[in-house]
Amino acid sequence: MNRVLESPRGEYAPQTVAAVDLGSNSFHMIVVRNDDGKMHVVDRLKESVRLAAGLTADRRLDGAACERALACLERFGQRLRGLPHDHVRAVGTNTLRRAQGSDDFIARASQALGHPVEVIYGAEEARLIYGGVIQDLGDEWPRRLVVDIGGGSTELIVGEHARPQLVESVSLGAVMHMQRYFGDGRISRKAWQAAVMDARLTLEPIVRAYRSAGWDLAVGASGSVKSILRATGATQGDETITPAALRELGRAVVKAGRVDKLSLPGVSDDRRAIFPGGLAVLTGIFESLGIESMRVSDKALREGVVFDLLGRLQDHDAREDGVLAASGRYDVDQSQAERVAATAIRLLGHVEDDDEITGVMGIRLLRWAALLHEIGLAISHKGYHKHGEYILRNADLQGFSRADQAILATLVRLHRGRFRRDILDALPRAWRSLAERLTLVLRLAVILHRGRDPQVQPPVRLVADQARLRLLCDAEWLAARPLTQADLAREAELLGRADITLVTAPGK
Repeated sequence: MNRVLESPRGEYAPQTVAAVDLGSNSFHMIVVRNDDGKMHVVDRLKESVRLAAGLTADRRLDGAACERALACLERFGQRLRGLPHDHVRAVGTNTLRRAQGSDDFIARASQALGHPVEVIYGAEEARLIYGGVIQDLGDEWPRRLVVDIGGGSTELIVGEHARPQLVESVSLGAVMHMQRYFGDGRISRKAWQAAVMDARLTLEPIVRAYRSAGWDLAVGASGSVKSILRATGATQGDETITPAALRELGRAVVKAGRVDKLSLPGVSDDRRAIFPGGLAVLTGIFESLGIESMRVSDKALREGVVFDLLGRLQDHDAREDGVLAASGRYDVDQSQAERVAATAIRLLGHVEDDDEITGVMGIRLLRWAALLHEIGLAISHKGYHKHGEYILRNADLQGFSRADQAILATLVRLHRGRFRRDILDALPRAWRSLAERLTLVLRLAVILHRGRDPQVQPPVRLVADQARLRLLCDAEWLAARPLTQADLAREAELLGRADITLVTAPGK
């Protein structure tokens, strides 16, 4: 019988969506059919890939780990064949965040899966985990602490009902801790104590904030926490971990002395290989935060991705919320930004039809870049486009992947000044053409609103033909604005240096 999950967002048309989680230890896939507001899990796959174990000393993925990962994704891809790209979201987490030179692997992984693979930042991973876990919870305990121990990182979130408030991703993972303290397979008392202390030291900078925030209910998620629950011998209906149970497991692990001698109920051989690392991390979390008991959830990142994906399909894109939050945080002139966004989207609509350019994603990226193009003014007016690029490459933007933020940062960086193709060329090849067109449209929209007049709606059209742009502008309107004429002449000169022709001509 299929598991039924309550949808958080009202009624939907029937549709099938899928989430793929490229974790540091295991890859997971979940396929869900949304039927009148309820989600039925129709398929679920998991494979132990041990990606983090393949990360070399210079933080590159070794060949064996890459091949294991690609073979797994090819198998997942067979199941996802035929689903539209916007119905599938595949996310990479800590190991792919840490890996150097991973662009080639990401491209090969996307090809193997048949859908784009995106790497998400730790804060975004935490937000998605929280969104998945809370689907198991009602309103009885409105304030929640959610802890997810992965192979390479641990996410800790305190939230009120559906809204996360404190979000952290720390470098504590079952695989990483296993390699660091029990890499030779031996488990001594000294190594165990050092592993727990390391977890506590890593958490120390955030402990005060989390203890002050407080929670009504602590919830653990993902494989390490679930394997610890099984190892305690918990029975059906008693899905809670206590400090006493953790201490008993710690003594059992040390007594075994070696990983290959561990014999724990419900713990598979694959999970046993990293079990002491995950147990040490959770023990450190309990001790640091003073957790008295922890319920274990069956849901995690992939369920959160599914709910987020359904939101995107139903015009509730969390990235829009992230952009608006950043705009408010950096005190952007929102009225001016909206004017620029409206004109940019109008100009884009005049360009000859091209699914890549006028598609939903192109319009959204253009709007978000317009809303944030002045974000760098929070630092300085001089070179504010460069400050804006830095902010957008490094800020935690809700809903965005690392690639999304790179594209957004590129559009903001190039919306004024010299048109630098080398910055565009730093993007993945598949995005360069789109980013170039969106940048050109944004540059023109910013110029047309340089006067910041709230009453102005420029009477212009844009005709684009490869490297030639014709901006058709009402002659009387333009004649009354000599500064705009000068700006457009300067823009033609700047673009000309990049072999792009801009012609301003009369027209409507």
